[in-house]
Amino acid sequence: QVRLVESGGGLVQPGGSLTLSCAVSGTSGYDAIGWFRQAPGKEREGVSCISGDGANTYYADSVKGRFTISRHNGKDTVYLQMNSLKPEDTAVYYCATPTHGAYYSGTYYLLRPRDFGSWGQGTQVTVSS
Repeated sequence: QVRLVESGGGLVQPGGSLTLSCAVSGTSGYDAIGWFRQAPGKEREGVSCISGDGANTYYADSVKGRFTISRHNGKDTVYLQMNSLKPEDTAVYYCATPTHGAYYSGTYYLLRPRDFGSWGQGTQVTVSS
């Protein structure tokens, strides 16, 4: 059974940085992983994802140039380094693995929540002065 556990959230001032971690277990260790976020009153949106071997990464336009996704396959952990944080980045952040269909078709890079089947419990990120 796939299990994902996020950590690293917290309160940070605008312009600050945070690094989120997603510990993954119950997979082959080489599954694609996606990061999503959901702000109060808004739909869940894709932030970034990384291929199983770490060679390919994808980002939402709203975070390009500010966020960096990476993974240490030996430790089954995926990171999301977030720099130059803005108040609009405030949300609960989730990591997730794609469904079999989205994985084998390669459509997981579109960062659609419906293409991801296993989710963590989320970690709160608040950007405020």
